[in-house]
Amino acid sequence: MTTPRPQHPFTVRHADVWKIALPASVAFITEPLVGIIDIAVIGRLGDAGMLGGLVLGALLFDIIFSLAYFLRIGTAGLTAQAVGARDPRDGLLHVTRALLLGVSIGIVMIALSAPILWLATTLLAPEAGASAALAEYFNHRIWAAPFSLINYALLGWFYGRAAAKTGMMLQLLLHGVNIVLSILFVYVFHWGVTGAATSTVLAQATAAVVGLFVMLRHYGGFGAIVAKIAPGELRDATALKRMFGLSRDLMIRSMALMGAYAWFAAQGSRMGEVALSANAILLNLLMLLAYFLDGISQAAEQLTGKAVGANWRPAFDQAYRLSFAWGLGLTLTLGLGWYLSGPWVIGAMTTNAEVQAYALTYLPIAALCSVIFMPAFLYDGILVGTTLNSVMRNGMVVSLGVFLLAALALQPVFGNWGLWAALHFWFIARGVYYYLAIERRKAWLFAPAA
Repeated sequence: MTTPRPQHPFTVRHADVWKIALPASVAFITEPLVGIIDIAVIGRLGDAGMLGGLVLGALLFDIIFSLAYFLRIGTAGLTAQAVGARDPRDGLLHVTRALLLGVSIGIVMIALSAPILWLATTLLAPEAGASAALAEYFNHRIWAAPFSLINYALLGWFYGRAAAKTGMMLQLLLHGVNIVLSILFVYVFHWGVTGAATSTVLAQATAAVVGLFVMLRHYGGFGAIVAKIAPGELRDATALKRMFGLSRDLMIRSMALMGAYAWFAAQGSRMGEVALSANAILLNLLMLLAYFLDGISQAAEQLTGKAVGANWRPAFDQAYRLSFAWGLGLTLTLGLGWYLSGPWVIGAMTTNAEVQAYALTYLPIAALCSVIFMPAFLYDGILVGTTLNSVMRNGMVVSLGVFLLAALALQPVFGNWGLWAALHFWFIARGVYYYLAIERRKAWLFAPAA
């Protein structure tokens, strides 16, 4: 029997969605822009091997950091529920645990950098030029690990509290510094992929310092934070069990997520440097759209999480409906815009004629992904807010299986067309699984009124 809980009614309106979604979209859209700028900066040097190494290096860090992405999404969900339940500390314990864990994981990543690079080179099997550039990029960027994970935890706390403008400013700072330094180090100092990697390290460190300062100021300084946390609270067994259970499931989810992208990149790598580079350009453009859509997902995350914490089903239903209505409108508009502007954007990102022609060939099927993936992305936000972590884990594992089966069946017959088609099957499988699972669980997310 469900234990009665107090209810804290509130209403979700269009304005509430966009109050979070707009600054979050502006912040998120800068993340793939950094990857696009790095690709454009290196791509315009005309060296396919160097560009391929950068692409694989960026993918490798996406995979590595995705294993700790629970620090952001887990903190956001727990904090949103704490806000809905009227926790006066605004999720302080959640973010403090996440920060301590993030620094520890970052140090371990640095210590294990050599075997990580060896394993990645073995699995991705790049050609000689790309392999050398990959190693150069990795050995410099790995030093950003602790700062990157601090930023994950802080962003989760900001967005969980619906402090979307603060999160936006932090992301704009991070990516603005990264873009400026990348152009400076590559074009002015001629550091190549080392410059692109070094710019990321310095940008992540800058954002971490500023983000920690904002957090400390919110609570009145370090001393005030210490005073708000009772002895032993950070080691509370029940809270730690919940945190690590959530972290485990989200880590498995992230491994499955990045496993699909890694398979996609590895298959492109095996088709040669031109295919690898062209697919990377298209995938980065797709992710640009995805991060913009993530603003709506972020709004769904915070508002549904707040509804669960407040134990108020009407607000959950309103957030669910409004986020999907706006998500559909956005994805149709953005997908059409990408398709029409694709030739110009691809030409701006690389001067290599072979890469341009290859990317333009597969632009139609890549642009269609922007419509197909919308439900999966929005359900991600709802599942994070409601901390239905086992659903996220299982759905991602099942859909990964669908993707791999589709790729194995279609790519040998249709080549790169088959590889992109398998990506469509992956998005569809995720969306269907999440929809069915959420519909079955809506009732027990909300307890009877106390």
